[in-house]
Amino acid sequence: MADFFEALEDDHIAFIAKQPMFFVATAAEDSRINLSPKGYDAFRVLGPDRVAYLDLGGSGNETHAHLVADGRITIMFNNFANPALILRLYGTGRPVLPQENGWDKLAEHFEILPGTRQIFDIKLNSIQTSCGWGVPRMEMKAERETLVKYHRQANPEAWMEKTAGRLKSIDGLPTRATDRYFGG
Repeated sequence: MADFFEALEDDHIAFIAKQPMFFVATAAEDSRINLSPKGYDAFRVLGPDRVAYLDLGGSGNETHAHLVADGRITIMFNNFANPALILRLYGTGRPVLPQENGWDKLAEHFEILPGTRQIFDIKLNSIQTSCGWGVPRMEMKAERETLVKYHRQANPEAWMEKTAGRLKSIDGLPTRATDRYFGG
């Protein structure tokens, strides 16, 4: 059975803090639905109706394109241990790039990882819990360091040149390139 809440409560925040991964879903009119798993220590609760997550460069930038076009976002946390529980956060978001106003204040909440390209700032409008009884139990073995390692080893100039032309999503929606590289 699902329960809805207008804002995050203390037990929701505690649940989020224990989860090693989350899923992000976005869509825009006439585009594919994008669903992405996220790891690392990249999610922050900024208030009862506001969250943010740190985004690293990967194979695409669909979340950015969808939020600019439509704004809607759903984040899902799933407990793969006991007790079974699914937590969905519904809201509207916006990408904040390193060169934009508001970046420094948001970035204070995170350890900036190599490959960081933006932070998604999300205003929540609904929170839902559901049972998760049909989800298997699994254990976290380890973080996968491959993406951070890839970005740490990249040449900053080559990376900027490579990504400068990536200004469209898979479906042709516009995105904005970051002007900063956070390598190590």
